[in-house]
Amino acid sequence: MVMTRKQLIRSVDDARVSAAIEQAEVQTSGEIVVSVAPFFWGDIHKAARQTFVRLGVSRTAARNGVLFFIVPSRRMFVVMGDEGIHEKVGQEFWERVASHLTEHFREGEFTEGLVHGIEEVGRQLAAYFPYNRTIDRNELSNDIDFGDRE
Repeated sequence: MVMTRKQLIRSVDDARVSAAIEQAEVQTSGEIVVSVAPFFWGDIHKAARQTFVRLGVSRTAARNGVLFFIVPSRRMFVVMGDEGIHEKVGQEFWERVASHLTEHFREGEFTEGLVHGIEEVGRQLAAYFPYNRTIDRNELSNDIDFGDRE
């Protein structure tokens, strides 16, 4: 059975996901964004890159933004990091995060999967881009991007 965007929106605990983002970001200058997309035809990686730009993830000062891009109706997602963090962690890291998300998502554990993925990304961001209270600020919203909720 394919989950619709509306069903995913209802099943995800927005507050827990936003809190996980906030908790991760207090330890790093990095930014984490979650976006849930409507159904579309075409390349999911291209759509993720467009969302990356649209939401400003590509404009962080240290180029250390990370996007979790989810398309529930296609049962697909992309986790992508900007060049600053990607240079540090490499492609294997993103694949490992995606693997953990896949395990949770298969069980219908969308909130748990996102929280776990955010925590994992947050640890890496903190290791390479630690928080500096004198210069760091929250550059992007911690709320899940649902576009216009249905």
